[in-house]
Amino acid sequence: MTRDAVDLYALDPHRVWSGFTQLLPIAIFVTVFGVAFGLAAKQMGLDSVSVVLMSTLAFAGAAQFAVLDLWGAQVPLVPLAITVFAINARHLLMGAALFPWLCHLSPAKRYGVMLVVSDANWAMSMQAFGRGESGMGLLLGGGIALWLSWILGSWLGLYVGSVIHDPVSLGLDMVMGCFLLAMAVGGRKSPRVIFIWVVAACSSLIADGYLPENSHVMVGALAGGTFGAFWTEKGQ
Repeated sequence: MTRDAVDLYALDPHRVWSGFTQLLPIAIFVTVFGVAFGLAAKQMGLDSVSVVLMSTLAFAGAAQFAVLDLWGAQVPLVPLAITVFAINARHLLMGAALFPWLCHLSPAKRYGVMLVVSDANWAMSMQAFGRGESGMGLLLGGGIALWLSWILGSWLGLYVGSVIHDPVSLGLDMVMGCFLLAMAVGGRKSPRVIFIWVVAACSSLIADGYLPENSHVMVGALAGGTFGAFWTEKGQ
């Protein structure tokens, strides 16, 4: 591997800090949704420690909200596990897309980075990789920024959540969707990337029409992720 290639996959403090600062604007909106989650969790009877621990260890906003719908005196573990897996199945697709770059890291670094990968830092890092730049700092640094903001928001929601009890009414639920759409449109459009998204989208649409609710997320992610895993690009 050439020196330039090694530099492309390097995880150095400067790049991590740069990625952290670049994701701070998005982290503000993540904090807002964290506030809404903290409030909702409090209303469901969860104690402060459980709420903060859940956000710290899980870091999965949509899945955490879904868990609250199943929370009660007796938690149905199997439906809960299936729901969480279905919602987070998109990470299979994200992981497959990142594999050509993450495979150059040691297993410890690779899975350490993936612990904080979410939609926003994944999209921005993929754009950087598509331009021939290193996206490792965006992945790790940006992920840390989003993770910390989610924890902070969840904690704040326990005490000041009533201020932003309904982020949907403010249109904040559209922020992340619009951001990801902008990243996808402006990202690299190689045949591999295009076909992965086409396979994922078509599979998801078919599943949405014939399979149970939320399963289209899992089907689309599995189809796109499997396709991407078997089609690797030369030079990566």
